[in-house]
Amino acid sequence: MKRQLALSRSLVWVACAAGTVHAGFSLYWAFGGQWLLDTVGQWAVQLSGEAPLAAGITLVIIAAVKLLAAAIPVAVAYGRLPWPRFWRTVSWAGGLLLILYGGLNTMVSGAVLAGIIRPADGYDRNAMIGHAWLWDPLFFIWGVALALSLWFSRPTDRPTVRRPTRGYSR
Repeated sequence: MKRQLALSRSLVWVACAAGTVHAGFSLYWAFGGQWLLDTVGQWAVQLSGEAPLAAGITLVIIAAVKLLAAAIPVAVAYGRLPWPRFWRTVSWAGGLLLILYGGLNTMVSGAVLAGIIRPADGYDRNAMIGHAWLWDPLFFIWGVALALSLWFSRPTDRPTVRRPTRGYSR
């Protein structure tokens, strides 16, 4: 049981790190940073140039949501938040969503880059590379680490089996 708890806590920190990286880039872009922005999509580069205030405000909100989603499971794992069952349920939903979203988008963008899927209107190569090799795999890792952490820390309702003591017989 102690091993499972240690594994669960290690995994929740992996999930937190992945979410914090995502949030950090959102915050960096919110304040005008451009590095790797084209790996999100040309639309993001355009938006940051045409409406920097709106893009910045939106990205600050996105960064805050990502940071909360990364930090809440850690706080729950260490008993620092009330209503742990509620937060575990929310975390399960978030973890499964991250797995589906990150996994599916990684596969689709990888398939586009490999030429298996050929969009009729072409595609943004930098964005496709970013989604296939960076952002969506990071979402997937975040979700898998979170879901495994929740799995290994799940409450067990199984009663403890008592072993007969010496001298006891039926």
